[in-house]
Amino acid sequence: MPGERRDALAGIEGRLPPEIAAKAEADGVAKAGQDGVTLVTLGVLGGAFIAFGAVFSNVALTGAEAAMPFGMARVVAGLVFALGLSLVLLGGAQIFTGDVLMVMAWASGRLALRRVVRAWALVWIGNLVGAVGTALLVFLAQHHGFGGGQVGATALRTAQAKAALPFGQAFLLGMLCNTLVCMAVWLSLSSRLPAHRMLVVLLPIAAFVAAGFEHAVANMYFIPFGLLIKAAAAEGFWQAVRLDPAAFAALDIASAIQNLVAVTLGNVAGGSILVAGVYWLLYRRKMREAGL
Repeated sequence: MPGERRDALAGIEGRLPPEIAAKAEADGVAKAGQDGVTLVTLGVLGGAFIAFGAVFSNVALTGAEAAMPFGMARVVAGLVFALGLSLVLLGGAQIFTGDVLMVMAWASGRLALRRVVRAWALVWIGNLVGAVGTALLVFLAQHHGFGGGQVGATALRTAQAKAALPFGQAFLLGMLCNTLVCMAVWLSLSSRLPAHRMLVVLLPIAAFVAAGFEHAVANMYFIPFGLLIKAAAAEGFWQAVRLDPAAFAALDIASAIQNLVAVTLGNVAGGSILVAGVYWLLYRRKMREAGL
């Protein structure tokens, strides 16, 4: 069949931007058509996969800050964090931030706004459950005590820095982040080959982590893990790292909620306007005007 042949060739030669736009739009329609249980479950998987990338990144950053310049340490942390999106794309999970590309299907009139919001909400909830659940398991495994407690100390500093961000700054950092995340997902649609898809997402994801941009799903792991350490780590941990829980005053539930709200809104704005909106104008607007 001609369509099957085109799909096979796309896996070898790669899709061009107009074809990627059509694929992103079709994927948005397909995702919105899934039942609620499926969307939440895929979201749980997505949250857990991003959390594993965050665990890897936290371990890589531990000690690297003292051994190499700030920028290089951040690049290393970003490169290994890309594990999370690779697992999502190849493992068949969903993350709310990537699903922002569904705006293309809405703009083309193929999805009602309520269906887009429904899918986003269900996947976001699933992401939160998966990420927080992974944070709890990692904490119960005493992972924060590894490296003489330095893994936990790095996690605390990361969570504190995120929780302390003002709302406006967190929003803008979220916009910048999801521009790169949606570009990574966009580029992954250029091929069906797993190795290609992993390679093309590597640098955009490493870039947002290295730059310190804010990703809602990653923060669903980073901040709760820091909160768990602050609230429930044994006295021996604090003695080993020579820190006091009071030093992390900005890390509390209210700050966690504020961060997630601000970053979520920023992620929506960045991905929907700066990626989905721009590419829809370039490649799908005329198709809608022509009634195709």
